[in-house]
Amino acid sequence: MLNIKRYSTSQPDFQARLTDLLAFEGAQDESIDNVVAGILHDVKARGDAAVLEYTKRFDQLDAASATELELSQPRLKQALDNLPAAQREALQQAAERVRVYHEKQLMQSWNYTEADGTMLGQQVTALDRVGLYVPGGKAAYPSSVLMNAIPAKVAGVKELIMVVPTPGGLVNELVLAAAAVCGVDRVFTIGGAQAVGALAYGTQTVPQVDKIVGPGNAYVAAAKRRVFGVVGIDMVAGPSEILVICDGKTDPDWIAMDLFSQAEHDELAQSILLATDAAFIDAVQASIEKLLPQMPRQEIIRTALESRGALIQVKDLDEAAEIANYISPEHLELSIEDPVTMAKKIKHAGAIFMGRQTCEALGDYCAGPNHVLPTSRTARFSSPLGVYDFQKRSSLIMVSEAGAQVLGKISMVLAEGEGLQAHARSAGYRLR
Repeated sequence: MLNIKRYSTSQPDFQARLTDLLAFEGAQDESIDNVVAGILHDVKARGDAAVLEYTKRFDQLDAASATELELSQPRLKQALDNLPAAQREALQQAAERVRVYHEKQLMQSWNYTEADGTMLGQQVTALDRVGLYVPGGKAAYPSSVLMNAIPAKVAGVKELIMVVPTPGGLVNELVLAAAAVCGVDRVFTIGGAQAVGALAYGTQTVPQVDKIVGPGNAYVAAAKRRVFGVVGIDMVAGPSEILVICDGKTDPDWIAMDLFSQAEHDELAQSILLATDAAFIDAVQASIEKLLPQMPRQEIIRTALESRGALIQVKDLDEAAEIANYISPEHLELSIEDPVTMAKKIKHAGAIFMGRQTCEALGDYCAGPNHVLPTSRTARFSSPLGVYDFQKRSSLIMVSEAGAQVLGKISMVLAEGEGLQAHARSAGYRLR
């Protein structure tokens, strides 16, 4: 019998229960942070030599030089060519859908000219070089390559450097094939904090990048936190999460499996159902009990559901929307009759999956939108990864002589008010 929490919003202490359910101690482990700090300092000081030593120690991969850790473009193409036809076709179809979606996100430069001839605007440019961290070995996710690399390429990033650990020399061919499909420029078989350090500071072989994106373990997350400021990062993500809102008319087996789809990620993943009907919640719980023994990762799912999962009865869908906005989930499924109307009530969610047919798993792989999403309630102020994360904006200001007469006077008054006389005189020099 699986012991998943059952709540109702009619309980007087419901809000406190919900707050406890959502609480996640995302603070860094001090011991991990100390280890990472040492690794980063070492990589910054010694470059390739440090990377080689840590790769040998942590991944049991012995190389005489860092150049031996780089995979050639023909090796990536070989991985793609050797895939089973069905896998290769699925990878290429998913990549094309992701590419088409992200092309809609491209920001364009713009400007306008005022009556006196002053021109103001915005110039959009792509980052020069981006580092992509991809988990390796058994925990390898080619879908993450697509979701991180394709927006960068669409944005116009000149060079994309991928790092992927290959513990014990174990190479995931599907990951390399995904790199080939996405046009990744260089691939190094390094991982962990040492790979983050190599990308952030540059070594004799690994070039320094401008931004690091992609998921990793606790050491990778700690390293990304530490190098932020030297380089940009995408985010430091917490455990995966799903919130399903259902009106009681979807097959309960579907709902149970949708909850499983996030719970199977790891023991800290969170799966929550909001439903208006207690009898339907009973049916979903019965489906969970029936289907769980069939799952290869059933122990992970069980632990996640028992520790951080919940089945919650709400009074109506309006209340469900309010709770969803408070939870601000990474993935939100609206398994209801009219998801379009309800989606307009949702302010905070990483991605909204609308309708009974739209399971979250489709978004993970091939729907098109990015699956790199804000977690741990950060959807209140963060957005999915996209092309805009690989573009930056420069303001354009070209003041005409006539414009300088107007702006100069305004600037002088404000500068003098702030006690900045050089500012005031700089503007004043342009006055006739």
